[in-house]
Amino acid sequence: MERAEAEQRIQTLRTELEEYNYRYHVLDDPTVSDAEYDRLMAELLRLEEVYPDLVTPDSPSVKVGGEPLPYFEKVEHRIPMLSLGNAFSFDDLQDFDERIRRLSGRESIDYVCELKIDGLAVSLRYEDGVMVRGATRGDGRTGENITQNLKTIRSLPLRLRELVTLEVRGEAFLPKKEFERINRVKEERGEALFANPRNAAAGSLRQLDPKLAAERTLDIFLYGIGEMEGVQNPLTHTASLDLLQKLGLKVNPERVTVKGIDDVMDFVNHWREHRMELGYEIDGIVIKVDDLALREQLGFTAKSPRWAIAYKFPAEEGVTVLRGIEVTVGRTGAVTPTALLDPVTLAGTTVQRASLHNEDYIREKGIMIGDHVIVKKAGDIIPEVVGVLTEQRSGEETPYEMPTECPECGSELVRLEGEVALRCINPQCPAQTREGIIHFVSRGAMNIEGLGEKVVTQLFAAELIRGPADLYDLTKADLLPLERMGEKSAENLLAAIEASKKNSLERVLFGLGIRFVGSKGAQVLAAHFKKLASLMEAERDELEAIDEIGPKMAESIVTYFETPEVRETLRRLEQAGVNLTYRGPDLEETPLADTPFAGKTVVLTGTLASMSRQDAGARIKALGGNVTNSVSKNTDMLIAGDKAGSKLKKAQDLGVRVVEEEELLSLLGEQE
Repeated sequence: MERAEAEQRIQTLRTELEEYNYRYHVLDDPTVSDAEYDRLMAELLRLEEVYPDLVTPDSPSVKVGGEPLPYFEKVEHRIPMLSLGNAFSFDDLQDFDERIRRLSGRESIDYVCELKIDGLAVSLRYEDGVMVRGATRGDGRTGENITQNLKTIRSLPLRLRELVTLEVRGEAFLPKKEFERINRVKEERGEALFANPRNAAAGSLRQLDPKLAAERTLDIFLYGIGEMEGVQNPLTHTASLDLLQKLGLKVNPERVTVKGIDDVMDFVNHWREHRMELGYEIDGIVIKVDDLALREQLGFTAKSPRWAIAYKFPAEEGVTVLRGIEVTVGRTGAVTPTALLDPVTLAGTTVQRASLHNEDYIREKGIMIGDHVIVKKAGDIIPEVVGVLTEQRSGEETPYEMPTECPECGSELVRLEGEVALRCINPQCPAQTREGIIHFVSRGAMNIEGLGEKVVTQLFAAELIRGPADLYDLTKADLLPLERMGEKSAENLLAAIEASKKNSLERVLFGLGIRFVGSKGAQVLAAHFKKLASLMEAERDELEAIDEIGPKMAESIVTYFETPEVRETLRRLEQAGVNLTYRGPDLEETPLADTPFAGKTVVLTGTLASMSRQDAGARIKALGGNVTNSVSKNTDMLIAGDKAGSKLKKAQDLGVRVVEEEELLSLLGEQE
């Protein structure tokens, strides 16, 4: 076949295969047999092999897999992928509804109810209708680029049915039948089985060979839009889902829009009884406010949107025998007991360890070694011992006493006033140091790929590291003797350590593990002080004056930075080239000193005519601004759109600079 003829045939095949995919996976209305689809795909592959220069990133042939990747790149989410608050009872749902009605001033709220798919949350970006990137949720701000693996999902279009640019969120999952097929194959090969479909889906998408992902028939449901250009913004979530389906994206049909919380609870009851009839796993119901303008009014907490909640189905319980109790020392010195159990299957996973919380919990429950205990997965995630079957005791059970000395360093364990946990207060305790390093490199902190708990433990045992700063002195010669560490792995790990030096200050602060300073507190501190040196010299009164920083956190911060060992660690981090200044989201490669928003704290309110507040916020962040939800004395600028309300009045009362839309466009470079 001549090139011109082949090019025309390739385009025809792509159009036909895209249409068949859409009919089969989105509309559930197949118009061609599987055999015919496979025949057309085989023909396309043959032609693209002859004319490789005609292969495009959006060709359906991509779905059979590409070349293995050396590693996953990091992806910064322009709009964070926040987790949802949880409800475990109808009382929780009613509290949620009352809060929404009180905050909105409305008597009744329209909600959208959707099935909570038990899979892997992902973000997809399409530009001019073509898929250009797919990423995992990660820690909500930073995920992994798994574009090539996501492209193998047949129900996921590589080209939308309209030329729009958007970022869309969804849940990739493995259908039950495919999960069973994969485990049968693994069993035949003598390989370890996947514990549940969620693990199988994550394992398929988070491995480096797209061909392996293509061998597993993953599926996906899309449920939300992060940002969008080229199409009129919908007014409701219901309209958003309809738009996604119109664009060719797969949306779960098992959804309803209802008025009031009573209908929400009816929907929950129905699927609690019928969830096993589905071809995929769900672990609850997601309830969202339908009105998108009301969502903006309701806003967000530090961790989740106020306008949505996830009802989690009641946890599955099981009975097993407690064979022993193991205690571990965390990075703050807290000693935590863990039950060692005979294996028991809960919610599709095998459980052999479960939380016992603390010494008081063991005593209150009357737990003894050898007891038959009731174990459940709290929120279908964390196993815990919740009760004892005392009637099944044989008399051979033995009481358990918590240790009086630290199992790692031998120091006396103490219980601080007002706390329930026993604690090792030796600052040189190796367990605390090791756990502190594990926290420092974790995804939410410095996010050093390949430096997990096992590698840190090996490095610690070999006395190669004794604190975070030691990580930046590691060499290939240090790493190669480690178990399962080849030359390429060592090079990748050193590259990841080097890359972590570019992180913004808030990641360093969170990674240091300052007591009472979580990820949100670290973000607030970094945005306020901009440089670590300024924070280190801050006094208690100055810290307490900052929104969201209370007396306990302020005291902890001052005490932490007064410690000589801490100051030496920070000096070494700076000497190693670790960035200790605040860069804000997505600012690592952009010179920002000369932008009108650089280092400014900005609040947006009202309705903008030229863009959404979300778009404006993203662009301000890209120019070095820190966008927050509430006006305070630390606010530098209020962007006031049409119908600006109480935030405008508060800004005026505080003397905060007020910027209207015309001036905003000028500051953003939209007008001359």
